[in-house]
Amino acid sequence: MSQELKVGIIGTGVMGQDHARNFAAGIRGGLLVAVADVNTQAAQELADTVGAEHVFRDGGEMIDSGLIDAVIIAAPDRFHAELTLRALEKRIPVLCEKPLAPTAEEAARVVKKEEEIGEELVTVGFMRRFDPGYLALRERLETQRDGALLMSHSIHRNVEAHPDGSSEDTITNSGIHEIDIIPWLAESPIVRVEWRGGRPSSLITKRQDPQLLLMEDANGTLHTVEVQVQAQYGYDVRCELVCETASVELPRVPSLVEQNPLLISKDLTAGNDYPADWRPRFAAAYRAELSAWVSAALERKRPAGAASARDALQSTIVANALVESMHKGETIDVPPIQEVLG
Repeated sequence: MSQELKVGIIGTGVMGQDHARNFAAGIRGGLLVAVADVNTQAAQELADTVGAEHVFRDGGEMIDSGLIDAVIIAAPDRFHAELTLRALEKRIPVLCEKPLAPTAEEAARVVKKEEEIGEELVTVGFMRRFDPGYLALRERLETQRDGALLMSHSIHRNVEAHPDGSSEDTITNSGIHEIDIIPWLAESPIVRVEWRGGRPSSLITKRQDPQLLLMEDANGTLHTVEVQVQAQYGYDVRCELVCETASVELPRVPSLVEQNPLLISKDLTAGNDYPADWRPRFAAAYRAELSAWVSAALERKRPAGAASARDALQSTIVANALVESMHKGETIDVPPIQEVLG
């Protein structure tokens, strides 16, 4: 591999386009050379926009082409595991958007394959691990200046949901971010979960919305997560850590590099602007993640602090347990990862 990483992107949806634009803006050591999508017109338009030389209809063909050194998988969730395994067969570093797979069985296949190869080739796109806010929360916990972590509360609200999504998708596609980041913050795996629904919104009929996810980690710390995919008013992510001597939380609306919203207090009211989706809120995290991945992939490593295939499998195991709780209406013990790997 040369000192310039030739990258291909599979998928021209929101995330594929964002990664492509970041490359076009300049990622040191990386060059976007190929785009793949079943919609070849969309792939060609994106390639033309960002200066990628090659276009493929099939992501597998791009992986097998010999034209790329590494691949970003931004296709729909159901294709993630299959394409990641294809890349591993070619010993190509992968940045796979979350989740690694909708089911633990699929994710386990990826973990086993990577461990069989013996190289850290898979990075999973849980970009919050690169967000300045979440990094600051973790660093604060590590100092222990506020005593032990007793509880955490998280909120994840989207403006609107994908029209074809299900209640299960709310967990495996949206809530999966909190399912990954909470044990990363607490440095303790989730061992027990419970799903609660409550009164559903009349604004969406195909899903239970909102949902409350209750998770307990190995230290006995309780974590609550509210996920609402049809909130309408704005994209809103919050996290509060309740410690023995302090409450530590993300700002209500963190300053965004692109938008820099202000909290205005005037005439007995306070207000601020919300982003329409996750991209402006986590733009800095996505750029940091991509830059770290390119640098690490040149050395055939995983970026320090990034989510591994094993981390992603653990998150999927927890998500699947929450789905089981949804259907059974009871608390579910999360199976150990080694039990799933067999």
